[in-house]
Amino acid sequence: MSAASEKIFRDYAKQLHEAANDPSISLALSRAIKSYRENVNKALTKFPHTVELAEEVRGIKDRAMDRLDEMVETAIASLADNHAQGYFASTAADALEIVDKLVGSGKTIVKSKSMVGEEIGLREHLEEKGNQIWETDLGEFIQQLRHDRPMHILSPAIHVPREDVAKLFTSFFGKEVPPDIAAEVGTVREFLREKYFQADIGMSGANVVAADTGSIIVIENEGNARLSTGAPPVHIVIVGVEKLVPTLQEAFKVAEVNWRYAQYTVPSYVNIISGPSKTGDIEKVTTYGAHGPRELHVIFLDAGRKAMAAEPLFRQALFCMRCGGCMYECPVFALTAGRFGYRYLAGIGAAWTAFGSGMEYALPLTYTCLRCGRCMERCPMKIDVPSMIAELRRRMAASAG
Repeated sequence: MSAASEKIFRDYAKQLHEAANDPSISLALSRAIKSYRENVNKALTKFPHTVELAEEVRGIKDRAMDRLDEMVETAIASLADNHAQGYFASTAADALEIVDKLVGSGKTIVKSKSMVGEEIGLREHLEEKGNQIWETDLGEFIQQLRHDRPMHILSPAIHVPREDVAKLFTSFFGKEVPPDIAAEVGTVREFLREKYFQADIGMSGANVVAADTGSIIVIENEGNARLSTGAPPVHIVIVGVEKLVPTLQEAFKVAEVNWRYAQYTVPSYVNIISGPSKTGDIEKVTTYGAHGPRELHVIFLDAGRKAMAAEPLFRQALFCMRCGGCMYECPVFALTAGRFGYRYLAGIGAAWTAFGSGMEYALPLTYTCLRCGRCMERCPMKIDVPSMIAELRRRMAASAG
């Protein structure tokens, strides 16, 4: 093991140990896991066809992996037809370079939740370039104020109990905020409301993208993504190529399975964005830049995804819908939250980290996973994480001689 790898391992082990002994994490996760299990079971009981639909979606995703290059080209062409602009980025650095050309410096940016944004260090990069960026998802906003990274794919501040949130908000806003969840939510709503309309740029990820229409689907409940992508004059999307499926009809199926396993019978909002705002109300002449954004830019990121797609065992990691269910069933995650992770979390995160960030970052995650298979039982795509972990360990042992 190199000196750099040893340091990564030591730092990771220290954080993991601290998290496992943090009573706040234990309290918050015990509450969250109980709620998640109750809610997802309710959703699947009310809509039992979702289980069968998930099997169909797995087939859709599997076939799509063989057509990644084709779908990227189709999506970019479809976006152009819709008066939007599409880009392909081979690496995280390429994606950030495109962002820099679109954003520049001195801008105010509102951003909805995006794991790809975390993957490429988007917020930190934009701040270094002299921009002010606000996370608008409540959990991401909490973590931004804490100067920490997300601890769960869907619920970034899942490890922070309401009592700690109240202390954080009281300090930041300079007024007393009680440990009442409704009051905490209301305080953030009041603060962020004007940011949406003052922002120069809105940024988001996507849950799924339909290549044939170029449509971006964003599932949410808070309404922050709708405002972030609809109010500013420019909307920039950064999305992994694995989120592409051939048709809009297939994208709807992916979206439905996603939100059910993310514990919702139906989300509050399903945003479908296919281009900048437009109107044809005067003489049926299409004019762009009505009430919403004048520009839409979509960056499709590879960053190791095509390499994963080429390997039969690891391509199934690309089926991941980011529903987060596996983490609620993981015994290690239940004790440590997202400290069991680098940028992507838990066992599935080890595979993503190995291909996207490098084996040295994946090494500690790979040997933390218990290979118990509970994640696979909950996963709608039945991703075989235990087998992927075994193969990563084999490769790591082989590389160590």
